[in-house]
Amino acid sequence: MTFPGRFAEQLIADRLHTVSLSFLVDGLVVRDGGVAANIAYGMAQLGMPPTLVGAVGPDFADYRSRLERHGVDCESVLMSRSSYTARFVCTTDQDSCQIASFYPGAMAEAADIDLAAVIGSEPVDLAVIGPDDPVAMRRHAAACRRLGVPFAADPSQQLARMSGPDIADFVTGARYLLTNEYEYDLLRGKLGGAGATVLDAVDVVVTTLAEDGVRIRAGGGITRIPAVTGASVVDPTGGGDAFRAGFLYGVTHGLLLDVAAALGCQMGAYAIGAPGTQEYRVVPDRLVANLSDTYGHRVSVAVAEVLTSCAAAAAG
Repeated sequence: MTFPGRFAEQLIADRLHTVSLSFLVDGLVVRDGGVAANIAYGMAQLGMPPTLVGAVGPDFADYRSRLERHGVDCESVLMSRSSYTARFVCTTDQDSCQIASFYPGAMAEAADIDLAAVIGSEPVDLAVIGPDDPVAMRRHAAACRRLGVPFAADPSQQLARMSGPDIADFVTGARYLLTNEYEYDLLRGKLGGAGATVLDAVDVVVTTLAEDGVRIRAGGGITRIPAVTGASVVDPTGGGDAFRAGFLYGVTHGLLLDVAAALGCQMGAYAIGAPGTQEYRVVPDRLVANLSDTYGHRVSVAVAEVLTSCAAAAAG
């Protein structure tokens, strides 16, 4: 929702303890989102059919139908009998200040999901464990370690809710750790003296740096990948999720880390150039051309080969 004034002008300094306000807004826009669904959508745009795992409410039907039309497998979502699907409600004023509320709803039941039962006997390329109910996040990570399934840990917004031991329990054994720069510093601070030990046990640490691109720590070395230059910003929400979709798609298809990160950056640029988190579309030829313009021939050729191979496998 958009408020055509300034929140600051409606607040009385000596009355904040009794504040009671209602804002008449100019518009209401409802968009599909959620970290897991955003990442799954991005992967599906690249031709990789991901399986969405999470807890939803009885209001999920229309959203489910939309995700499935775009190639996301929703058979493994848990349907709550008592709570609506999690949602984020936000009002933005003309200074881009925001007042928001997050309703976790069915997300609180995610710990009831048995990831081992979801995986079954089928081979799994990678499990991506994003911000969810913290108990569920740790339980899913433990299941991956027990089953020998490689996983990516993406704690994101839930870092604020997790203690140092919780974070260590979640991250230990991850093949990939994905955060932005602030989250990485917060994570290290909460881990304290155990930070080096925990992070050294992660194969690849990926840190997004907004307009400064991405930093990757792997094998004792650090690689930096620049962001896409000149990208238009319509809505920054979901850019990190789209990056994850591209990066994780790349590494699961054997691309080198820097190439996968470049693909992720381009996906992020597509996402922030469209309103909402799942409004962009990936056109393979345009994607390859955009990658060539920003990252050069080596990157574009490597991605083009993977896209062609995936398309052939899907057609066959």
